[in-house]
Amino acid sequence: MGVGKLSSRNMGLVVMSVVLLAVSLVMLAPFLIMVLTSFKTMGEIQSPTFSLFPKVWHFDNYAEALSRGDWLKYFYNSFVVTIITVVVSLVLNSMAGYSFARLKFPGRDILFFSVLIGIMVPAQTTMIPTFLMMKQFPLAGGNNLFGQDGIGFINSYTGLILPFIAGSFGIFLCRQFFLNFPRALDEASQIDGASKFRVFYQIYLPLSKPILATLAIFKTTSAWNDYMWPLIMTNTEGMRTVQLGLTIFRGETNVEWNLLMAATTLVVLPLVVLFLAAQKYFVQGIVTTGLKA
Repeated sequence: MGVGKLSSRNMGLVVMSVVLLAVSLVMLAPFLIMVLTSFKTMGEIQSPTFSLFPKVWHFDNYAEALSRGDWLKYFYNSFVVTIITVVVSLVLNSMAGYSFARLKFPGRDILFFSVLIGIMVPAQTTMIPTFLMMKQFPLAGGNNLFGQDGIGFINSYTGLILPFIAGSFGIFLCRQFFLNFPRALDEASQIDGASKFRVFYQIYLPLSKPILATLAIFKTTSAWNDYMWPLIMTNTEGMRTVQLGLTIFRGETNVEWNLLMAATTLVVLPLVVLFLAAQKYFVQGIVTTGLKA
């Protein structure tokens, strides 16, 4: 009986492993095709006969792709926007999440309910109001005190960063994480006479690596891959991000797929490196907050 149970358990593990492997291959297939396509010629791509691997590996596609446009500037803009957005978001969202989870103050539940409403509202519905706020921001970009006569934060790093330095989802994620801490931590800190900020900074924050890594991955992916907002807020070559840079391979009648896939592979690499470096904390953060990836 013991051998039978052990054998059944092993069979279950084998079946589960096979299923997970199959799902992983399906998930990786688009990335694999993207990379392999980046080494092909347009003739191979447009050929009626599909072949997964290129007949001749054209590594020069990457050099040609980078020669189109100012890619150093595109990457620099994306790194500046992404890094500042992520760092400020981690600070603000963690502090807000801590306040909603561990502090008691009048109107806390109402404020948190308003945060949840922010998760439910699609970003497209707030895009135009946000743009108008950035354009009419007082005393910015030549505007007067009433937000007139200038361009505000249009075509600037501030305009690309400011609307995304905080977010309802990040606050909710941090709150759920901080709710799992035992009340004994707060009681012990009160006995020691520590201030609320000191408790957050010296106790909660050092124990928050999983949720901060999780939020950092989400925020980095969102900021790095954002296309619509930079398209709306920028109007010069010098302010383009990498996502806008990819549009140079698309013409009115054709798309240079080999060069587009080569540039896309380079654009994706920073996100892959980030996830591989933080995947341990990412999994811990997802499990701890009770959310599903």
